[in-house]
Amino acid sequence: MFKVLLAALTGLVGAGLLHLVIILSLPAFAQHDAYNRVLDEGAPFRFHVMGKTADAAGLLSEDPFLETAVCAFDLSEQPVRLSAGNGVPFWSLASFDDASNETFSINDRTSAGRALDIIVATPVQATALRKAIPASLMQSIIVETHQPQGYAVLRAMAPKASYKPMAAGFLAGASCAALPLP
Repeated sequence: MFKVLLAALTGLVGAGLLHLVIILSLPAFAQHDAYNRVLDEGAPFRFHVMGKTADAAGLLSEDPFLETAVCAFDLSEQPVRLSAGNGVPFWSLASFDDASNETFSINDRTSAGRALDIIVATPVQATALRKAIPASLMQSIIVETHQPQGYAVLRAMAPKASYKPMAAGFLAGASCAALPLP
């Protein structure tokens, strides 16, 4: 009986210590989520191209056939416009909130004219845009999100080495800019 009681007590103390270690280490792990890593890439409202090896923020483009860029944004003051031309065999864009939940995705096959032109806005900003949308934004897709902080991941396909300069040029020409409300 004593041995069973000692084993149960040892298990409870061990489980308690394990839970304590996990709870105390959560703040350290919380700072290494995807959103904070994208913020560590540099200035917001700008696409940052990922390399094939991990950078200081720990991000990299692992797929050998895709070139990748990321952009952090904050919609607290104004929406963000994500745009790029065409010229690559395939591109895709996904936007995420600060908890890394995907809020929208699109690729060149589902966009108008295969060009990227997305406006990410809060519901209030989207309503204001729709009421007085300028002619230059008539073809833009307006995406609503309830979370003001987030990031976008833009990928361009480079199926062969000869396509890599084209994909790099596509990502370099992509824009992630704050959009003043009309």
